[in-house]
Amino acid sequence: MENTIFSILPPILAIAMVLLTRRVLLSLGVGILAAALILGSFAPGASAEALWSSFAVTFWDGGFNAYNVYIILFLLLLGIITAFVSLSGGSRTFADWAAARVKSRRGAKLLTVFLGILIFIDDYFNALAVGQVSRPITDRYKISRAKLAYYIDSTAAPVCVVSPVSSWGAVIIGMVGTILAGQTLLDYTALEAFLWMAPMNFYVIAALAIVFFTAFSDTDLGEMKKHEERALTSGELYDPAKPIPGELKEEFPEHGHGKVRDLVLPIVLLIAGTVAAMLWTGYQNGGQVLDVWVMFENTDVPASLLAGGLAGALTAIGLYALQIGRNSEAKPVWIGKGIWAGIKSMWTAVAILILAWSLVYLISGLQTGEYLANIVTASNLPVGLLPVILFLLAGGMAFATGTSWGSFGILLPVAGTIMIEAQVPELLLPALSAVLAGAVFGDHCSPISDTTILSSTGAGSNHIDHVVTQLPYALTAAGIAAVGYLLIGLTGSLTLALGTVVILLAGLFFFWSKRDNHVTLKSQLS
Repeated sequence: MENTIFSILPPILAIAMVLLTRRVLLSLGVGILAAALILGSFAPGASAEALWSSFAVTFWDGGFNAYNVYIILFLLLLGIITAFVSLSGGSRTFADWAAARVKSRRGAKLLTVFLGILIFIDDYFNALAVGQVSRPITDRYKISRAKLAYYIDSTAAPVCVVSPVSSWGAVIIGMVGTILAGQTLLDYTALEAFLWMAPMNFYVIAALAIVFFTAFSDTDLGEMKKHEERALTSGELYDPAKPIPGELKEEFPEHGHGKVRDLVLPIVLLIAGTVAAMLWTGYQNGGQVLDVWVMFENTDVPASLLAGGLAGALTAIGLYALQIGRNSEAKPVWIGKGIWAGIKSMWTAVAILILAWSLVYLISGLQTGEYLANIVTASNLPVGLLPVILFLLAGGMAFATGTSWGSFGILLPVAGTIMIEAQVPELLLPALSAVLAGAVFGDHCSPISDTTILSSTGAGSNHIDHVVTQLPYALTAAGIAAVGYLLIGLTGSLTLALGTVVILLAGLFFFWSKRDNHVTLKSQLS
């Protein structure tokens, strides 16, 4: 049943159950079971083997699966950092310090957005690091965790996918170089092609513009408005009845000995350690070539995150240990308690991530992505419609499989082959850009996406609340992007397509500003 219509049933089942029941672990479990049964042709033995393999592969994939294990360890280290930043009083002190400088809710939201854009090295790293820095500030100004998760998620991948100096950019440039090597239509280097593709990524342009507009204007759509109203009226930043990944359950003693450095220094070393490790591993894996492009193309992101996480966690523990003796509330016993509390806070996030990886593994075995790609390849559609179709297909594939990388990894060669064989050089780069844009769009909407899960974790938001509240913004950006891809496909004019996207965004923002999309409380105005 691989590479057939049956291959799309498990992800559809899992996603439908998530949206209907709001129970992530149960829904992922049902999707995994359905995928294992289909992959094993409903034979008990073969299905059980597929089920076992889907979980085992998280830790052992023909050898030690360092990628997944290091990501899990990094999450646990991040929980430990959070615990000791709280234990030392750093979170509260930093919030007080920031409140004296960030004067409004608008300022707190814009700061989060700018941080999301500035920390563009890797989407995993962005999702978790920005949450750590921004959460004390957004909590102080009663910004809901769902809104924080939206800002984190909608700046992480969009910036990474158009930045050449990122883990995404390096890999995409390598893939584009392979595609260009097989054609004579365009005389571009891979880097030049990548830079030309950036203004063609209409989803990224629309998504980032909407993020800035909502942060500046306090515009809230759909379920997001309910979360913001609850945060302002009751002070509840999330629904206390729902599980929150990364939220500490331990009650730590309160004291006034915390310093700004107790939060800033661990985060700075987390960032510096990760970036340094990315450059070093890229240098080693790239044949010790001192070239930033080669280094980012060959970097080991999970190992680098682990190195940065260790640096940040050890620093956070050390800073707390320095308070012992001068802070009556600081005791050695709390070091062990803090480590355990930090690990426990990440259990839900780790469980969701492992189940999502298991489902992605089974979906890969069912060849869901290949089935969707084959539909377009065999359809013989007009060439001018292919950019918008590839955008929608990549979005559907990323939504169903939970992986933007897997989606553009499959579709970039397909899009390149179609355009090269059709002899339409003016549409080659738009088609490739449409695939990247669609992959990010689908990833934003998918409840089984690892980056969506990590954004929820970084923000301390209920995962499904994040998915549901982000959907209206992602779908709006996708609708505008689809118009852009339709125009560039039919006319070949980037100027016309990009200009239309800008005009649509301007009209949308004018329309929103005239409607009552705001939380109508005086404390919301700034």
